[in-house]
Amino acid sequence: MHPSGPNPSGPNPSGPNPSGPNPSARLPVVIVGGLHADARRQAVARLLADVRGSVVLHHDLATAADGTVVRTVRDASGLLSTGETPLVDDCACCALREDLVPELRRLAAEGATRLAIVELWDSVEPRAMAEVVVAGGLTVTGVITAVDPALLLPYLGNGDDLADAGLAAAATDRRTVADTFARQLEYAPVLAVLDSPEADDEDCELLAQLHPTARQVPLPGGHPGDLAGTAGALARAALAGFDAEAAAAAQHPACALLPAEADGHGVATLVWQRRRPFHPERLYAALEDLTCAAARSRGRFWLAGRPDVLLHWDAAGGALCVESAGPWLASLPDAAWDLVPPVRRAAAALDWHPEHGDRCQHLVFTSPGLDRDGLERLLESCLLTDAEYAAGRAAWERLPSAFDTLLEV
Repeated sequence: MHPSGPNPSGPNPSGPNPSGPNPSARLPVVIVGGLHADARRQAVARLLADVRGSVVLHHDLATAADGTVVRTVRDASGLLSTGETPLVDDCACCALREDLVPELRRLAAEGATRLAIVELWDSVEPRAMAEVVVAGGLTVTGVITAVDPALLLPYLGNGDDLADAGLAAAATDRRTVADTFARQLEYAPVLAVLDSPEADDEDCELLAQLHPTARQVPLPGGHPGDLAGTAGALARAALAGFDAEAAAAAQHPACALLPAEADGHGVATLVWQRRRPFHPERLYAALEDLTCAAARSRGRFWLAGRPDVLLHWDAAGGALCVESAGPWLASLPDAAWDLVPPVRRAAAALDWHPEHGDRCQHLVFTSPGLDRDGLERLLESCLLTDAEYAAGRAAWERLPSAFDTLLEV
């Protein structure tokens, strides 16, 4: 029998499971992830304590080297079942995807579960799993990343490959600790924040500036049983509702909800926007300095030699990823606009320039000890000069490419 506890707004924990043509869609599913394992386990314990009839599914990818992924299902009283699923194409995450939706459907069909908590393994990113669950006809009501603020900067500064840290999800996994953690943090609309005695004001300020739109729910420190004082808050956030399409749009380089200007407790965020393209060679020469200038930087940029291509900037842990994110809308024929998602058109319209359309530089740098003036000077030096700009697009496109190798053209 499931232990009783507070009943946050959401499904009635004591009533019958609603019936209908798709009972799986009636089961609320919350995704809880994050590389900070202690904070993640604390968040899961909080949800189990607060929502009667809740069940946790966890796939342990640490066994992938042996060719299987181990699944456990438990409630507040302990372990309910275990199982194994074989790797799919030598990919542990692929096995997780194949196994997760059937397990959730089984729980929905049995009718006893009032909340399914999917606790992700350390390096699994919540976006991929949320989209898998939604595509499987189930309802994701919340996505939560658990964070220990004291570990924020060490993880954002960790450029090690996940494989070196024993956290790779597949043999081909080339992600780093820093970029994986950044995506986990920035995708989730809810952050479960551990009350860590090691965290100071700078850590908390960094978290707020990195994801200013997130709802932060405090978690008590100590052991998972030490849960007094926050009853119901995380459960309400878990059941508040989640829009996977909107969450994906908020991460797309063309319309991402980037942080705003901020400065406090030694942490600053610089938002740098210009309407002039970068000179390819000068920007390329400055990449290392720009990448190391902040704990985290991201955004979109415009290169003179590629005037029709929207380029994505994504840096953490001293490593930079630059990739094409498709065309600027201004480069598309009018007929193609009907194929563009409304959120993308709206974002472009808000920032439209009569000459350049949506082409722009929009880069955001967040870090303790940020040298704003030096960073701005460096960025400005990478833009086309007045004479280069006046020469026009035909001349821009003849500039040395410099980025061909980086973009794997």
